[in-house]
Amino acid sequence: MMSTYQTENSKLLWMIIGGISVVVVLFLAVQWFLSQKDQQSTTTATQPITEKTVTSQTEAVMSEATPATSEAVAPIQLVEASIVKMPLPTNDSLAKEEIAKLDDIHQQLQDQRYELKQQHNDIDTLLKLKEDQIKLMEAKIAAQDKP
Repeated sequence: MMSTYQTENSKLLWMIIGGISVVVVLFLAVQWFLSQKDQQSTTTATQPITEKTVTSQTEAVMSEATPATSEAVAPIQLVEASIVKMPLPTNDSLAKEEIAKLDDIHQQLQDQRYELKQQHNDIDTLLKLKEDQIKLMEAKIAAQDKP
């Protein structure tokens, strides 16, 4: 009787280790993918001096959007409302570049949203497996206590 209990325990342990390993590998793959994406976006082209001033202004607005307090009273705003009201540059090429940057930021946010949903689904699956594992262990303990 004891050998089947140990065999089932070791199988369950290997299943748990495998599940955790899969989650870790997925996390590392996502991090690697995001770092590759960031490297590609930073090495695409060099900007003239006039474009750097526009970029620094938008970065200042973006940095102000992050909350300084640790209290989570209100939802976190990723972009301030004032950025929508800011006039676009008069130069068409600067305006197109700014729009492209904002589209890139939007795409990154959409990718992060998708990855977070995937992680949430993975965690739900792991929780369900853990609940099943606990039920199996309780049943085994109850079966051992009866004889």
